[in-house]
Formats: sequence, structure tokens, C-alpha cells
Amino acid sequence: MSDEPQTQIQHVQPPPPPQTAGSPELTKSLELTKSLELTKSPGRTASASADSSDPRTGVWLTRLLVVGLVLAALNLRPAITSLGALLEEVRDGLHMSGSVAGVLTSVPPFCFAVFGFAAPRLARRFGPGAVVCAGMVAITAGLLIRPFAGDTVGFLAASAVALMGIAVSNVLMPVIVKRYFPDRVGTMTGLYSMALALGTAVAAAATVPMTEALGGSWRTGLGVWAVLAALAVLPWLGLVRDRSAAASPSPSPSDAAQGPASAPARTRTRAPASRLRLGRSRTAWALACFFGLQATGAYITMGWMPQIYRDAGISAGTAGLLLAVTMVMGVPLAFVIPRTAARMKNQGPIVIALGICGLSAFAGLYLAPAEGAWVWAVLLGISNCSFPLALTMIGMRSRTGAGVVRLSAFAQSTGYLISIPGPLLVGVLYQHTGGPELPIALMATFLLPQMVAGVVAGRDRTIEDEARMGD
Repeated sequence: MSDEPQTQIQHVQPPPPPQTAGSPELTKSLELTKSLELTKSPGRTASASADSSDPRTGVWLTRLLVVGLVLAALNLRPAITSLGALLEEVRDGLHMSGSVAGVLTSVPPFCFAVFGFAAPRLARRFGPGAVVCAGMVAITAGLLIRPFAGDTVGFLAASAVALMGIAVSNVLMPVIVKRYFPDRVGTMTGLYSMALALGTAVAAAATVPMTEALGGSWRTGLGVWAVLAALAVLPWLGLVRDRSAAASPSPSPSDAAQGPASAPARTRTRAPASRLRLGRSRTAWALACFFGLQATGAYITMGWMPQIYRDAGISAGTAGLLLAVTMVMGVPLAFVIPRTAARMKNQGPIVIALGICGLSAFAGLYLAPAEGAWVWAVLLGISNCSFPLALTMIGMRSRTGAGVVRLSAFAQSTGYLISIPGPLLVGVLYQHTGGPELPIALMATFLLPQMVAGVVAGRDRTIEDEARMGD
């Protein structure tokens, strides 16, 4: 302390208190103590850390979150792949043309784009747990109503309800992982990616056998997946009241390591992220195009690949199994590809390798669709693992947690908008040509710009670097 304050104290009869609440030293001490208490369990939320005196609360919350993430991820694709397995029966039952079926297979990316933009705002207002819970309820309702629709319009509307729930949950999964598991982002991302691929594959493989076992009606075969969606609602009910994530942006792993004690520093580093013009970033646009083109291929595959196999003379059940093989390839590769990509400064070689697998698969489907069907299914499954690669690159192309959230919303929402025409074009081609040759050629063509965009997105650059360089 300086001499001047000591002189003033001597003129005052009562001795000064040890340190008042307004004392700068005590304020810093209290802030540091509170910060340390909040970071004792980095996987817990701010509201949960208020009960840090009871370690059982943190264990219970962590287990609930893990179960909730897995069940939610399992439900993010069955509404789509179950329809792909029974698309011919649905078209006949509702008297759909090929063009209308193309519209139907374009609904998922459209909903993902529209409702994906709204997901961050809803999460800030209501909390991500509440939004995901509402998403699971919407999936359940849509899957229950859809089979009983009497016409195409009702079927599309019910599908849109389910897809709305999938869209908001899809966007918020990475946000929830970053918020609740800042020190285990890679592990938890791999876990829910694996569960997502597993749910996709199981729905593709099991829909036709379940339909036959339950009486042969496509309505029952589609509606049974509402049971799995209803189960996913339960764990998220325990997280509805947690709105802590709505109050603050998701921390990056480096922020979590520094802890809340460095909050002022994090605020300074996040501030530029809010002023980033992602529309002027080549990396952001490359990621959006890469994400959109891989989503185009994925939704064409999920919606039309069983039909392509059936047109080649393969039975409906086997066609569903082939789609399941394609989807299940994402289970092991969801762990391998992100970890490999994270060790590389440039992810372009992985993009090229995945693209070559896809081109080989489409060449095989064009020349010998039935003879080498299982080989083409495996190669196509490897190529479709561009999805976890895209998520990994999104996390690597920004320096801050706030930047990752903005880049993720931009890349996913813009990418899903880009992916909308693809399935529709396939439906139109099917309607006018009556065969799978041109749709297969179109799918192969989409891979070429996807590879170019992926190479650009895979460069060792960040959106913050581009903002400083005026790129």
C-alpha cells in the first residue's frame, strides 16, 4: 500500500477492518475462489456446479447426459433411412410420382437448413437441454402421425415435424458436447457420431424385416420407430430446467483448460469472433460447400440407394442390408477419421482419399450394380465418412469456442441449403429416364466439386486469420 493511504488511516480513530467487500484484494480473492470451485468438475454445467458440495450430483448429471446424447444421436437418422428402405411401397401407397418422391427426399436438408438457423437462438433463450428435449418430442410426434397420413401432403407435413426435431438436435449436439464436456470433446463427439451411424444403419437394415414381421404394412414399419424416439425424451426431461448454457457461449477446450479465472481474457478473445464476416471467408465458404455436397451425397444415398439396388434385381430386404452396410461404416470410422485429421495440419489428403472411394463405388454401381453390390456398399460407406471429417474441420478452422459455434452454424445451415436440389434432381431423372444410370452419374459428378471444396477447407488456416488478412 502507498504512504498516502496509511497517513489517512492514522487520522481515523477506529482501526480499518481487515478487508471489506469493496476491497480490490478481497474481490480478486473471492473471484478466484469462485472460479476454482466452478472448474473442479469441467464436465458439469454452471448450475450443476452450484451443488458441488454433493459429488453425486455431478456423477448423476454426467451419466444422464451421456445416455441422453447416445439416445438422441440414435434418433437423428431413422426417420430418413427407414423411409428409404420402404420408398417404393410408400410411393405406391400414396400414389407418388418420381418427382414428388424427389421432393420428399429433399425435405430433410431443407428442414435442417431452415430450423438449423433457429437452433442457436432457441438454445440461448430456453437452454440447449430444453430444445433437444422438444426436438425428441417432435420426432416422436412426427413418426407417430406420418404413417397414418392419407395423402402426400399430410405425409410431407408429418415428416417435416419429425425433421424439425432432428434439425435442432443435430445442430445442438456439438454445442452440448462443448458445453458439458469441454475436456472430452473428441471422445464425446466420437461417441455420438458412432451412435448416429449405428441408428442410421439399424433403421436401414431392420425396417423391412420388422415390416414383414408386423404384418407387411409399410405404415407399421415406419411408425414403429416412434418408440425409440419416445425413449430418447426421458433423459432430456431431467435437463429441461438447465438454462446455464443459454447465458454464456460454449467454451472451447482451451478455455476450459484456462478456467473461468481467465474469463476477462476469454471475453477479449471472443469479441473479435462476434465481428467476423464469415460470408467473406474463403475457408467458411469452402467448409459450407464441402458440408453441403457431402450432405447431398448422404441424403441421396439414404433416400435412393435401396431403390437403385432394387432396380438392379436385388430384393428389398437385401437392398436394406446393403444400405445398412454403407451406414455402419461410419461407426468405426467416426473415431478413426477425426483423430487422424486432428493430427494433420492439412486435411486435403483425407478428402481426396474419401472422394476416390466414392468415385470407385459409383463406377461399380454403373457398370455392375448387382455383381459387386457389397463391395460398392463398403466403398460408398467409406466415402460417406466425409461427415465426421467436416465436423472435425469446423472445430479446427477457428481459434475460439465462439468462433466454432458461428462457423458451425454457418457451414451446416448454408451447407444444407446447398444440398436441397440434389435429391430432387435424382427424383426428376428417375421420373424421366426410368433407370438409375443418370442418377448414379449425377452422384459421381457431385463428388468432384466436393473434393475441391474439401481441399480448400482443409488448409491450415483459421477464420480469424482470414479476417486479419482481409481474405
